[in-house]
Amino acid sequence: MSQLFANWYDFFMKPLEKKKFKRIRKELLAKATGSVLELGSGTGINFPLYEEPVIVTAIEPNQYMIECSLSKHRQAVVPIEIVQASAEELPFEADTFDTVVATLVFCTIPNPEKAIIEMKRVCKPGGKILLFEHVKMQNRFLSSLQNWLTPAWKKICDGCCLNRDTLELLRSNDISIIQMQQYFRDLFIFAEAVNRK
Repeated sequence: MSQLFANWYDFFMKPLEKKKFKRIRKELLAKATGSVLELGSGTGINFPLYEEPVIVTAIEPNQYMIECSLSKHRQAVVPIEIVQASAEELPFEADTFDTVVATLVFCTIPNPEKAIIEMKRVCKPGGKILLFEHVKMQNRFLSSLQNWLTPAWKKICDGCCLNRDTLELLRSNDISIIQMQQYFRDLFIFAEAVNRK
């Protein structure tokens, strides 16, 4: 399933990426500074969108996704190193990165709380955390629908959880959100946060 999902991911996401997501990603990544860690770089959709003078380390656990990302890696205008690793066990020293970026990834991380703890550890005190994620919706009916759909959706979409409450996970781990925008009602969020240690 992982290889099949990697091969078809960009095809199925293209309509959203072309119309709305590319603009959101560009706005988010323009806020990245210094040494950047990207969690779950997937097919490398962000790679061509980073602007100088950042230096990016991108982690991705799925080898098939890494292979799919190589063409976009060649389009990048900034240095990008791809490391095969999981967000729950980052192979970096504490306080290494000025900025951590996560786009549409926390929905698939098996242990998101552990990943947040690791993200905080490797991000410098006062460093930026930039997120574009889909999250559990506030509307009771829609969130119930997300709960109902998630078991089947996880099987089809390589572990993606439609009902993950990523905002609550961030807040419960002392990550201060300083700016947030919501899209498609509140299904997607764009958040800029600060790493308080």
